[in-house]
Amino acid sequence: MPTPGRRGKGIERLWGGRGHGATDGRRSIGRYRGAVEPALASIPHGPHPARVTTAQEHPIPAAMGADIADYLDAARAEAGLARTSLRSYRADLERFARWAGRRGMAVWADLDTAGVIDYLGSRRAEGAAEASVARGLVSLRMLLRFLVMEGALQGDPTSRVPAPVLRELLPHTLSPEEVEALLSAPRGNGWMAQRDRALLELLYACGARIGEVVRLRTDDLEPKLRVLRLHGKGDKMRVVPVGAQARVAVEEWLQSGRPQVARHDRQAELLLTRNGLPLDRTNAWRRVKAAAAAASLPRTITPHSLRHSFASHLIQGGADLRSVQEMLGHASIRTTEVYTQLDEGHVRAIHRLHHPRG
Repeated sequence: MPTPGRRGKGIERLWGGRGHGATDGRRSIGRYRGAVEPALASIPHGPHPARVTTAQEHPIPAAMGADIADYLDAARAEAGLARTSLRSYRADLERFARWAGRRGMAVWADLDTAGVIDYLGSRRAEGAAEASVARGLVSLRMLLRFLVMEGALQGDPTSRVPAPVLRELLPHTLSPEEVEALLSAPRGNGWMAQRDRALLELLYACGARIGEVVRLRTDDLEPKLRVLRLHGKGDKMRVVPVGAQARVAVEEWLQSGRPQVARHDRQAELLLTRNGLPLDRTNAWRRVKAAAAAASLPRTITPHSLRHSFASHLIQGGADLRSVQEMLGHASIRTTEVYTQLDEGHVRAIHRLHHPRG
């Protein structure tokens, strides 16, 4: 386990803090996160159900569990990672630790490259999606690099394990007609229909993450400037434009639907439930799925589908990649490239239109 006296220095180096070597640490982790963010971005993040521990599960080896907790505490304090990211990392690492414990490993030093490859193979044999396998490898690699920096581990056994190729696993891009059907699914003038229209319009109009939309407050809206403030991963704020139809839907919700459920006039949260509580990520996810079902659209549609469609439609309409990166809040342009790959038919059409010998 890392010693308390060394933890701060190691995590600063890993996440780019203010300690010695912070500049190199920022460059190193920037390059690394740039390489792995595309893998993470392709994974649909659904609601996080309560964890169920069964009697058949192997307990997590004590030393491994302590190192996981130490790493996540440090990442939370130094890197400001979002709670959803931390939950995902914890689930990935605890799953691996249980697997390792069943095979007689007690500490991370018992793990070698062959063990990492065996674990990835076991996940595939269980039917795990390749994107899920990739995220598990990323989570494990980050923990092991932390332990190496802390001096608790001699080397990183994942360093020679290539990340799975995920380019064919991009989220489904909705056609403009499918988007129209989805956004028109909430029917009527009741408060819930008005709220759901505002939710769907914001997801598509701004390319926002579901967590960013449910965290919106009424003072994040700037109607005169036609923009709103989104609070993204790591509490990073960005300003994004809001289209006319989204503004109409939000204004309708603010003027008519929201006053019916708000607990008091000074309540700050934008989207509310029937009890006046803030709409959370899980219930917002369910409302998107309900709208997709009402519109007879594929069951695979998620809030992330609207974000991906937002980016793809902008690119297909001629927007430059850097502007889309800014609107999506991506730290790396490589992440944006994953979200905005165009289908082959569109690429051929562009070639025919613009190439002199097309």
